[in-house]
Amino acid sequence: MSTLKEVELAISQLSPEDLAAFRAWFAEFDAAAWDKQIEKDAAHGRLDALAEKALKHLREGRCTDL
Repeated sequence: MSTLKEVELAISQLSPEDLAAFRAWFAEFDAAAWDKQIEKDAAHGRLDALAEKALKHLREGRCTDL
């Protein structure tokens, strides 16, 4: 499977059980990829401005408890 079309075709031919298993696997795979990207962005300081804004709002009492 070397192209997106081939992957799409293979997925479209999965049984309901295999499709459910694929969904579960992909959700974990996607979450792990997202976590790695967030860690990379944090390490490079790309989230610093957002963190500062959140802390400022907290100091100003503009946050509510969940």
